[in-house]
Amino acid sequence: MLAVIGVDCVEDLFADIPDALRLSRELNLPAGMAEQDVYAKLRELAERNVSCESELSFLGGGMYDHYVPSLIDSILSRSEFLTPYTPYQPEISQGGLQVMFEYQTAISELTGLPVSNASLYDGPSAVGAAAYLAKLANGRPRLVVSAGLHPHAREVLKTLSAGFATEVVEVGLRDGVTDPDELAAAVDEQTSAVFLAQPNFLGAVEDLESLVAIAKPSGALLVCSCDPLTLGLLKPPGELGFDIAVGEGQTLGNRLDFGGPSFGFFAASQEHLRRMPGRIVGETTDVDGRRGFVLTLQTREQHIRREKATSNICTAQALNALAGVIYLSWLGRRGIVELCELMVQRTAYARDRLTALEGVTALHSQPVVREFAVVLDVPVEPVIERCVAAGVNPGYPLGGDYPEYPNGLLVAITEQRSRADIDRLVDVLGAAVAQQAAIGATAVGAGV
Repeated sequence: MLAVIGVDCVEDLFADIPDALRLSRELNLPAGMAEQDVYAKLRELAERNVSCESELSFLGGGMYDHYVPSLIDSILSRSEFLTPYTPYQPEISQGGLQVMFEYQTAISELTGLPVSNASLYDGPSAVGAAAYLAKLANGRPRLVVSAGLHPHAREVLKTLSAGFATEVVEVGLRDGVTDPDELAAAVDEQTSAVFLAQPNFLGAVEDLESLVAIAKPSGALLVCSCDPLTLGLLKPPGELGFDIAVGEGQTLGNRLDFGGPSFGFFAASQEHLRRMPGRIVGETTDVDGRRGFVLTLQTREQHIRREKATSNICTAQALNALAGVIYLSWLGRRGIVELCELMVQRTAYARDRLTALEGVTALHSQPVVREFAVVLDVPVEPVIERCVAAGVNPGYPLGGDYPEYPNGLLVAITEQRSRADIDRLVDVLGAAVAQQAAIGATAVGAGV
């Protein structure tokens, strides 16, 4: 083989890789093990994990512990859904194509925008795809991004924008929501797209109508990164004048599963149909006049678009998207509203109880749906450690993503967190804050 391709040795195959990047030794791999020993080792590693079934978790920040009905696993585990790959041949892929079509319909109804693709990898990658669409649409060099957008999505934007020569300008927050004055100063005729979140990462419900009014006259595309479940109560992006709606689909029938997989949704106005990433399934009729489904638009590089492709999405997370449409069908139009109302009530109760504790204050005063941020008077990390030791994960520390809130804590509520669960959080967190405050007072008294 080496002779046929014109090289003398295997090392020649790697000649283009700089020496500094090449491993000059053998891989440090342990000796082989018997199958039963491998199983025992993997079981030992797995037992180190802590799941939401083994601790009381109020951790959120984009991924949430919602109940997943058994109906979803029952349908997903069917071989015709579990094993198929890309539906290249529509005549033998009608079931899979119809799933994608029904999913697209559900996302369009949820977001209030007329077209949806057949899903993306996750929420942050959907945000990145929206930025590229905007660049293709207007060619402008600047993206304006609210600091309320998920930190991972902002990181993705900064990474991808470097590849297509686009500057990212971040707009700060005031009392937990996007600062309208900063937004007005940042948006101009060079702005390709404006990215806003609803609710934002701090859990605050943004006044999107006023922000849209500020950004719309510039001609920039408006992108809303939204929590799909909260759209059971909040106005959909399409009704507010957004051009694109994206988001993380994990909350729609997908478990946490130690990090994934999940799916990202993407919906847009009609004029952007041919620039959308991924694939779009359309409804048609066959030669006998019967209803059928086909891949109408395919923008990935493996198809005829090649270098003109707007996406490299392959499997399109179709199985995860199927879980999403089953979940939405299971909830129904009334069920999603009732679920949101339940989250609002329990979140309000949790916020009131926690902020009544000594040493705990609300980070902002904005309305919230499922998540809210508080600030502790003591270092947040040791408080979290104390809570976790007591079997309660109290939430997500904000300091790493928002240095201005070094002791901020993001607390998430789902329908799985009962009033008794919230009361336990209050007791455990209150005790942990008090213990940490006592340690701090002792240290100060000792002159440390």
